[in-house]
Amino acid sequence: MFSFQDRSKLIHLMNTYSFDVLVIGGGITGAGIALDAASRGLSVALVDMQDFAAGTSSRSTKLIHGGLRYLKQLEFRLVAEVGREREIVYENSIHVTTPEKMLLPIYKNGSLGRFSASIGLKLYDSLAKVRKSERRKMLSKKETLKLAPFLREEGLLGAGFYVEYKTDDARLTLEVIKKAVEYKALCLNYAKVTGFVYDRNRIVAAKVRDEITGETITIHATQIVNAAGPWVDVILEKDNRNGRSRKSLKLTKGIHIVFDKSVLPLEQAIYFDTDDGRMVFAIPRGNKVYVGTTDTFYEEDPVHPVAKSEEVAYLLNALHSIFPSLSLKEEDVESTWAGIRPLIFEEGKNPSEISRKDEIWTSKSGLMTIAGGKLTGYRIMAERIVDLIVKKHRFRHAKKCMTKQLALSGAEGLRSSNFEYFVNKKAMEGAKFGLNFGEAKGLAQMYGTNIDRVFDLLDKEEPVDKLPKALFAQLLYSIYDEMAYTPADFFIRRTGLMYFDIAMVEKTKDAVIDIMSDRIGYSEREKTFYTMQLNQMIREAKGDCGERDTLDTNE
Repeated sequence: MFSFQDRSKLIHLMNTYSFDVLVIGGGITGAGIALDAASRGLSVALVDMQDFAAGTSSRSTKLIHGGLRYLKQLEFRLVAEVGREREIVYENSIHVTTPEKMLLPIYKNGSLGRFSASIGLKLYDSLAKVRKSERRKMLSKKETLKLAPFLREEGLLGAGFYVEYKTDDARLTLEVIKKAVEYKALCLNYAKVTGFVYDRNRIVAAKVRDEITGETITIHATQIVNAAGPWVDVILEKDNRNGRSRKSLKLTKGIHIVFDKSVLPLEQAIYFDTDDGRMVFAIPRGNKVYVGTTDTFYEEDPVHPVAKSEEVAYLLNALHSIFPSLSLKEEDVESTWAGIRPLIFEEGKNPSEISRKDEIWTSKSGLMTIAGGKLTGYRIMAERIVDLIVKKHRFRHAKKCMTKQLALSGAEGLRSSNFEYFVNKKAMEGAKFGLNFGEAKGLAQMYGTNIDRVFDLLDKEEPVDKLPKALFAQLLYSIYDEMAYTPADFFIRRTGLMYFDIAMVEKTKDAVIDIMSDRIGYSEREKTFYTMQLNQMIREAKGDCGERDTLDTNE
């Protein structure tokens, strides 16, 4: 695998060799491109100015879904493509993707009638080639209320019942990157592209600054790919030979809010329409339920999007409408997150109407850019752009795409048919390492076949009193095998605790910071900075969106 200890070695290698492909952006799109190219035998480097998945790819609705609502926009090809990709993503990442039965309530005056909902879901099943056991069912009002007893009864006709897939978007991205590393890709977080090097107006290299040490290197590559998500335009602006015939990016923002099940006792995932015609998800996850999302144009800094009070109020109003008896209030919201969608601009369309399809274009300088798209379609997007790269540069050493049947890191040998057996077997083994059955089962479900490495680290290390043993094991694995460098990396993208157990973050943050400082070797100034950064993120997740603290680590 790879860890913070590999940084100096990685930086040296990137500065020394020339690669077939350099990917700018370590979100799910960039990660998918790196894996596809590396698994074909191409030499690959990937850099991200933040942590892997720190942008859009840790801030989504965390669903691998076919985009049922796109049927309304008559985007049948998009629905078919990403719908079919759901199954591929699921079977290739079984430990981070779970089938989720979704309830679609149908109301007398809603945007979908019972007949149109039935036809729409049937068309969805056909386009997405949904497996027989997961095809839609139409439920009566009584059957619907049995699954979701808090639903508004007035005007309720019944519901559609179908299957989507729930995922951990950040962990999915990490598993893709780790698999790319197995195929010799060099992947580096906290490495920012500051400019480009040209030969006769063609890009031949990128100048990259290590955001931790300040060191600057030059990475040469035959093809450089801009997969920077919300920062696609920022990268294009750095390319002063790109010409002006490029497409325009439009950023939209979506937020999510999280409740404890004690105040939103929902065991059944629900997808419902709002008074203004949008669709909102309410999805159980452990002891929590998260609800989202909004869709508004965004003009601010994409690095630090936060959920604002009026956006939280919008989702609360939607919940009041669908669950009138629960009387949910703003103080019931435990945590929030906000994400930015990088969409291709379409004149005259509102945020929800802009297509989620991906597009690829090449600048005059040779810089190749990919933007748009959905989490679900990351693999097929990567296949398309690597096909173009191989054809353009005539890489005769490149093999055919193999990612359709390629299990990600942690999913080797696992399928839907044997995953439950594997998890229970590993859960029983956890007792040897001081874990109870539930703790070990949770770790096995999260890490899949990498659980043996987690157990091994726990076996070699003496746990600290201030951390639960399972959390200590996760922290060690994050540091030594997943290149976590900051406490935010650990609490947000390696574990998801910032969103789904913020009380645990507040309880353990000091111990985690001390351990990371000791293992990684923070300077006193770095430790102060990362402590401030984490505290700021906790406040923002809890709804305090005041002015951000600042501290320059380079002073």
